Amino acid sequence: MNTKTLRNFRIILWVLVTVVAIGATALYVFQPPARPLGITGQEFALNSTKGGAFTQDDLAGTPSLIFFGYTYCPDVCPTTLAETTAIRDKLGLAPDDLRIIFVSVDPERDTLEMVKEYVEGFDPSVIGLVASSLEQTENAKAAFGVFSEKVGEPGDPYYLVNHTALTFLVNADGTFQGTIAYEEDQDTATAKVKRLVQG
Repeated sequence: MNTKTLRNFRIILWVLVTVVAIGATALYVFQPPARPLGITGQEFALNSTKGGAFTQDDLAGTPSLIFFGYTYCPDVCPTTLAETTAIRDKLGLAPDDLRIIFVSVDPERDTLEMVKEYVEGFDPSVIGLVASSLEQTENAKAAFGVFSEKVGEPGDPYYLVNHTALTFLVNADGTFQGTIAYEEDQDTATAKVKRLVQG
């Protein structure tokens, strides 16, 4: 390779290095902001058992454990509510340190009064959220990537609802941190909650 060819080769390499550097800088400077409140950024508004509306903006302020279910649930929901309140007690946390939020996926049957009585049976500080319509429920589910569907015979008032059985961990700034699986090892789940609260 002669001197002129070598010089041209070096120039091309430096141009490529410059282009890559500019591209990397652009990605850093112009990257989209951190995902907004919740997981997907979907906006939602639900009625709260503590009064008024609860929206995606209200997720900020206090670390939260959020679970989707319904009051007629025979096993997953009562187990999860019992376990989350037990973890909070085990860590010696007050409701101001860690909120527990239950979101109904069954607005056809779950009234605000029913959900209030249901969640406060586990702990008076648990927040229950209920939609006024199926559309509001779908928006809340979409905000967390939650799935649910009715199962059973059409018209059966005692239908069951299959639903995502994860507890979502949300930071004090309202952003998603992780999940706790249904019946996850309690030591592991407790460690996750402790990290959440410690920030």
